Amino acid sequence: MPILRHQIVDLHARAVFPAEVEVERGLIKSIRPLADDEPVDSGHLLPGFVDAHVHIESSMLPPAEFARVAVRHGTVATISDPHEIANVLGEEGLTFMLAEAAKACMPIYFGVPSCVPATEFETSGDRIDAAAVERLLADDRYWYLSEIMNWPGVLEEDPELMAKIAAAKRCGKPIDGHAPGLRGGDLLRYAAAGITTDHECGTIEEAREKANAGMHILIREGSAARNLEAIWPILLEFPHLAMFSTDDAHPDDLLRGHIDRSVARCVAHGVNVFDVLRAACIHPVEHYGLPTGQLRIGDRADFIVVDDLVDFQVQQTWVGGKLVARDGKCLVPADLPPTPNRFRKARFVPSDFSISSGGGTAPVEVLTIIAKDGELITGETTTIIEPRGTSLEPDADDDTLLLAVCNRYQTAPPAVAFIRGFKIRTGAIASSVAHDSHQVIAVGTTRGALCAAVNTVFEARGGLAALGEGQTETLALPIAGLMSDRPAEEVAAAYERLTAMAHHLGSDLRAPFMTLSFMALLVIPSLKLSDLGLFDGGTFQFAAIRTP
Repeated sequence: MPILRHQIVDLHARAVFPAEVEVERGLIKSIRPLADDEPVDSGHLLPGFVDAHVHIESSMLPPAEFARVAVRHGTVATISDPHEIANVLGEEGLTFMLAEAAKACMPIYFGVPSCVPATEFETSGDRIDAAAVERLLADDRYWYLSEIMNWPGVLEEDPELMAKIAAAKRCGKPIDGHAPGLRGGDLLRYAAAGITTDHECGTIEEAREKANAGMHILIREGSAARNLEAIWPILLEFPHLAMFSTDDAHPDDLLRGHIDRSVARCVAHGVNVFDVLRAACIHPVEHYGLPTGQLRIGDRADFIVVDDLVDFQVQQTWVGGKLVARDGKCLVPADLPPTPNRFRKARFVPSDFSISSGGGTAPVEVLTIIAKDGELITGETTTIIEPRGTSLEPDADDDTLLLAVCNRYQTAPPAVAFIRGFKIRTGAIASSVAHDSHQVIAVGTTRGALCAAVNTVFEARGGLAALGEGQTETLALPIAGLMSDRPAEEVAAAYERLTAMAHHLGSDLRAPFMTLSFMALLVIPSLKLSDLGLFDGGTFQFAAIRTP
């Protein structure tokens, strides 16, 4: 029967006081304030952190291993959308995630994916239709309807999508949003459909407008998309509507920190510590109706001890009355998983990645994607390319590279386009993590390099690869081509080597592989590439590579 004596941070009373917390059978039996002359241990005891929106698959770790890392940083629960693995394996992927989460040292609360596939303009590994969504939402292991990414479908009242939303309403379960840049009347219609959250705000003005529409604003700080510095003032204006999210965090970043780092940064900005901690610890629990404890008598004993209320260095993490992490180390042993997957056998040749010149000799204007560091949103431009024989070739000196998406589920030719922003001078990088259908995506300086990188990923049946200057770095991801079956530290080290290799090849992007993975995410404007072709996320239709 654990008894802890610390400074208690009561987020409901907005008070800090010395107290003795007694835990019995996984619940908080009593909280007794201490007199001035009673001893108290160092550190502050407070409710644990909750990640309000995360795709565990993006950590490249299965749920149980992800949890072993997250608890080191004081996370006691996550709200997780498993749509990455669902787009590869369908309901088989959801079953895998539930089974692995059942072995985890903290609760993982899953939603039912609303976007499998994310759009009809790409090929996914499986489908989850409205009838399946309704059946799954009736299962008490699912807590909400995951992010509604197809906001045009909401505005156009697409029957299949509206049926999914209606099913969530009948079950009384929250509906998550995903609407980057949506403003004005369209935003009001989107929110009025019953969508309650958004984690895609890129500016404080956008966050403010969405909060005024009644939406909960998730302050996202992931590996590629980092919006905290832009929108943290939402905690000053709408503290009751704020939560924290990592969305997509790669393994090396996860080892360095989780929600704890976002909390410390917001407090450093001068935000009231109780408002910050309520956003991190209480609001997700209340919004999703979770059984996670809030440090009250009778609650489940989910809490943490931190050094202070400035840096929030985590000393202890307790989940369900068990000490699961202490001083940066998880106390729960690893339990590595099986490796379900879906990957066809294929081998490409460089000519598969040709872009025809159309037979002419005059310079050609081509539509070109612009990748942006730290953003999921892309730009677009036109590039003038001189034909070389019958094809249009990349120019690494001009940062005009080839981008390809290769179907890993069925036989089909690669989709190929031009891209700027990666600044690779030689070689190529490739990945089977390509949101949201998770085809194999690659960027390269030549057709030959691009082809070699793609073949490396196909041979591994999923993973990441970087090739150049006679050197190859790889990270196998045998679980659906998304996750590793190796320990977190090993995965993070391999990922760091790949990132270093990409930087050595010339890229100055902070997270080149994460950025690459979003070049196929059609629901984020403006220009992306699916396995079916170049796609304009603004008009929600395919675009021609050559400009008129």
